[in-house]
Amino acid sequence: MSGILDAIVVGAGSAGLGVSYFLTKQVRDHLVLERDRIGETWRTQRWDSFRLNSPRIRSLLPGDSFDGPDPWGASTQHEFVAYLESYAQRHGVPVRTETPVQELTRDNGLYLVATLHGTLRARNVVIATGNLNCPARPSWSADLPPSVRQLDSSTYRNAAELDDGAVLVVGSGQSGGQIAEDLVLAGRSVFLATSRAGRLVRRYRGGDIFHWLTLSGFLDVPREELVLPSGKLPPRTLLGATHTISLQSLSAQGVVLLGRFVGIDNGALLFGDEVDEHIRFADESSADAKHYLDRYIARAGLEAPAADTDPAETAAAKLCHPQLRSIDAATGGIRSVIWCTGFKGAFRWIKISGTLDADGQPVHTDGLGAVPGLYFAGLDFASTRKSGTIPGIAEEAARLVNQLVKSNHST
Repeated sequence: MSGILDAIVVGAGSAGLGVSYFLTKQVRDHLVLERDRIGETWRTQRWDSFRLNSPRIRSLLPGDSFDGPDPWGASTQHEFVAYLESYAQRHGVPVRTETPVQELTRDNGLYLVATLHGTLRARNVVIATGNLNCPARPSWSADLPPSVRQLDSSTYRNAAELDDGAVLVVGSGQSGGQIAEDLVLAGRSVFLATSRAGRLVRRYRGGDIFHWLTLSGFLDVPREELVLPSGKLPPRTLLGATHTISLQSLSAQGVVLLGRFVGIDNGALLFGDEVDEHIRFADESSADAKHYLDRYIARAGLEAPAADTDPAETAAAKLCHPQLRSIDAATGGIRSVIWCTGFKGAFRWIKISGTLDADGQPVHTDGLGAVPGLYFAGLDFASTRKSGTIPGIAEEAARLVNQLVKSNHST
């Protein structure tokens, strides 16, 4: 290997390993640098009962085919980490673990990657750390009293580790809905501050929802069609890994549904009055997805059974009337708050002008960075609905590596 690498990949999660696979196929000298262990985020930012939303057969990295039992089952994070380690070994991924990148600069057309063990040089850099590893909380979370323990979805593990008393979960997207159910099934008193998040059923017309989402092209809808009028992207839809979860089903199990958590005033936790609206929006998003799949099944001339009634969608919500708008932090019984309010990426170590926006997030087009030779893999909604998910890795990694090779041939 020469002193100048064709590429350096930062991050040995699923996206980084997928990129390495195609770099090897293209016979490109490269290294994959990982700050800790392979799949570190999967190891340390998931709760105990966590399961992958994508079934095993749809959670494969490029070059692999499924040959195990229960193809449509949901893997634990521990099973997936073991798969990542096996993948790296089987495909000869040139990974250096325990090698955090301290700084990325560019000089005279080459990238300089500074690590604890020295500086590496490369013609290209693929940043595959993703943008969902730094939890985001509202600024006023600091106004909660010290007696209330605050966690993020990435640090929650199980109900037994929380203090006695009620738990407030903030956000009803994927993490919020699943964690709220985990808590209520453990016998905890749970409040859920809901948000405007869509929902999907787990099974539809005789198959796992991912079967239909993949075949129909639902996951391939481009980013541009998903951007909200505000310019922001929507939260990921609520999808249970093994069964459908809805706001109604959570309520029927005993979760108290609240509107959006809007702030704290004189020791009182304040909430909006949007519960009915949030339930309706989730129901409509589920119905829209079903109609999309129905049209595909009819257009493709496929035989599929009629849809079964899903208990989570027919459950009767037990709502407070009038809606609960305020809870006293000192006397209301809430002792823990779990923030499920989204994530950002950690990219401040990139010291190249024009590559990050005002919020410190990547400037890119479909994963192509703002300067030649800089690429981003695994960003949420980078180009399509499936970008940033395991089922999207093979397609994205192949595209980015093909662009890398093409650009290097033309220079």
